[in-house]
Amino acid sequence: MYAKFIKRFIDFFSAFFGLIVLSPVFITVYLILLFTNKSNPFFFQKRPGLNEQIFSIIKFKSMTDKKDASGNLLPDAERVTKFGNFIRKTSLDEIPQLINVLKGDMSLVGPRPFLPIYLPYYTSIEKKRHQVRPGITGYAQVNGRNFLDWDKKLEYDVYYVDHLSWQLDFQILLKTANRVLSPSDVSVDLNEIQAPLHIVRAQKA
Repeated sequence: MYAKFIKRFIDFFSAFFGLIVLSPVFITVYLILLFTNKSNPFFFQKRPGLNEQIFSIIKFKSMTDKKDASGNLLPDAERVTKFGNFIRKTSLDEIPQLINVLKGDMSLVGPRPFLPIYLPYYTSIEKKRHQVRPGITGYAQVNGRNFLDWDKKLEYDVYYVDHLSWQLDFQILLKTANRVLSPSDVSVDLNEIQAPLHIVRAQKA
């Protein structure tokens, strides 16, 4: 009952009121990025969601679109601005994902959506992570986040699916709030600090 109906109801109204309450912050970050990045403040990327259906995740862009003389984007480290680094560490870059929650692409809590290229590399058990909507935060994010290897991260995602309940979601939201207020292991997305999943799995094969 909770997983099929109540969770979606809570997600929709929480995202709706969250966007209203956070609108001053949303607009402020948008305007600062508009002037500092001199480009679209939003970052869009295809990610697999419920039942592996592809959707576009929305985040605030923490990097500029600066290119070298050949027209190629500069390395990420050279494109991240001071303000971009700040919104990453404070998780402000995640605010636009409330739009994804409102649309039904995502949930407040669930496995974080990774890149579509990784889909063929999940085990049959790990594929269970797509039996629920992906989340802005998740069980793995409050139990190690950037310090987890891929196997442990995916193990936690499956644990969440198998134990989904309002109690677990509530615990994850409380721990997320605590980590946002006092970030310790928050730096960049897991995809950016570890070798991509398909390379890791190929090395183990």
